[in-house]
Amino acid sequence: MKLRPGQKLHSAVCDAQVVVVRAPAGEVELGCGGAPLLDEGQEAEASAALDPSLGDGPLLGKRYADDDLGLELLCTRAGSGALTVDGRPLLVKGAKPLPSSD
Repeated sequence: MKLRPGQKLHSAVCDAQVVVVRAPAGEVELGCGGAPLLDEGQEAEASAALDPSLGDGPLLGKRYADDDLGLELLCTRAGSGALTVDGRPLLVKGAKPLPSSD
């Protein structure tokens, strides 16, 4: 799937919704709970089922990133399916360290 910043995606198997903050140059395969993430307006297949073995679902307001790809997503609705990119789990982006105020 070719992504663009501001694109809204939703899960086919749970309530999760994300917004693309930073998009990679090439195409990637984004998933949630073992099923592909869908573009706004797309309907899920009836056969789509949640795979709980992938891990915990995204949390509201958290950013998920893969720095190697240049991908960053913002969770706008929490869900029970884990976010994946090209079959790998997508991890929560860490906070930037604040400068010291000596």
